[in-house]
Amino acid sequence: MPFDPSKDKVLKKWKCPETGLVVTINQYDQGEAKVQIGPRILKKQDGSDRAPVKAGRLTIEDILWLYDVMDEIKDDLTDLQRPA
Repeated sequence: MPFDPSKDKVLKKWKCPETGLVVTINQYDQGEAKVQIGPRILKKQDGSDRAPVKAGRLTIEDILWLYDVMDEIKDDLTDLQRPA
């Protein structure tokens, strides 16, 4: 079965204001909710968003921000898991 973009959902999204790193909780169709790290959405000089780019290697700023939001991500992902 081919990938169907209409079945791909972003359930929750966080964005680091300093580095533009985006972390999302996604779900495809009725599948398990999963965490995606990336892309980055950087700013142009005029303040508007550039096209998304790969997250690439994480800086210390990315890691510190991710550490700060990790409990919220973990709690939200746990809440979205189907009962066994």
